[in-house]
Amino acid sequence: MKEKQLYLVDNQTVQSIQASKLDFHGNAILSEIPFPAVSHPKFKFIDLFAGIGGFRIAMQNLGGQCVFTSEIDKYAQKTYQTNFGEMPQSDITQMDEHEIPDHDVLCAGFPCQAFSIAGKRGGFNDTRGTLFFDVARILKAKQPKAFFLENVKGLIGHEKGQTLATILNVLREDLGYFVPKPEVINAKNFGVPQHRERIFIIGFHKDTLVEDFKYPEPIGKKRTFADIREQEVVNTKYYLSNQYLQTLKNHKARHESKGNGFGYAIIPNDGIANAIVVGGMGKERNLVYDDRIVDFTPTTKIKGEVNRACIRKMTPREWARLQGYPDHFKIAVADVHAYKQFGNSVAVPAIQATAKQIIDFITDFKYANFR
Repeated sequence: MKEKQLYLVDNQTVQSIQASKLDFHGNAILSEIPFPAVSHPKFKFIDLFAGIGGFRIAMQNLGGQCVFTSEIDKYAQKTYQTNFGEMPQSDITQMDEHEIPDHDVLCAGFPCQAFSIAGKRGGFNDTRGTLFFDVARILKAKQPKAFFLENVKGLIGHEKGQTLATILNVLREDLGYFVPKPEVINAKNFGVPQHRERIFIIGFHKDTLVEDFKYPEPIGKKRTFADIREQEVVNTKYYLSNQYLQTLKNHKARHESKGNGFGYAIIPNDGIANAIVVGGMGKERNLVYDDRIVDFTPTTKIKGEVNRACIRKMTPREWARLQGYPDHFKIAVADVHAYKQFGNSVAVPAIQATAKQIIDFITDFKYANFR
């Protein structure tokens, strides 16, 4: 495996994991599970709304032990179990918060939902019926040292800012956590060739005495699509049909005539991808030119012939690399589900860089006697 194919989630050079059968800590992998539990954990964490485990990879890389996971999507559950050897709990809304194991850090990429608030300042009870409420009730019951929440950038302006204001009010006033100003982090600044902005919300329990927090600085190492591009000839099924490509061109032309910038985009080898998303223009905004195709015979049912301009979609593996997943992460589902899962995922390197700042605080000797 070439070095640029080792699209890892930290900045250290690691020899081929597939060949050596080592995990990210240099421990021997004793089973076919790509990401076994850490042998000697430094801290414990839970992984809520886990998706396919982006948070977990980052936290395990830092020496954490996952003691509880929740994820309701059955296809994401399959991918998660394939890679971590554990089946996530399904519906977090049905879990008794007191039965969740004690942990040091709560991690959650919870969905953005509106609150029904009568007054100007929303509180704990105002969030009932949303998935953030489940995060809040677990924090209230288990009192972990810290939490790390991730959401779409649009949370900032959602419901004219009321949603974020309510979330912060609950975390700070109702639950008593120190919560610094949330930060919008772009994954492209942490080693992935993708323009992906997400809001990070960090909090520390008052008993940790943490009163300041600095988000990580960009690593300064820029990557491009060429760094994560498939090394072998890509299956013809990823190439667009002539008819579909023409449809995309017509669609873009219509919007351009109205002064809009919508439409497909072709990412050059020396460029970075647009944010990958679950649906809509997720794939069409990240098309690539690849003239290595050798057989234009369609391998799937398409309308028309395979385009001769050599335009194709990125593959699921390329999407995995755009999110910082290493190549030994197993894609255990059909492409349609894989695209959804990686589009939903966190960008692992950005999560890990931020989580390291958190762990450095809570594992400091001054807080060793927190519990």
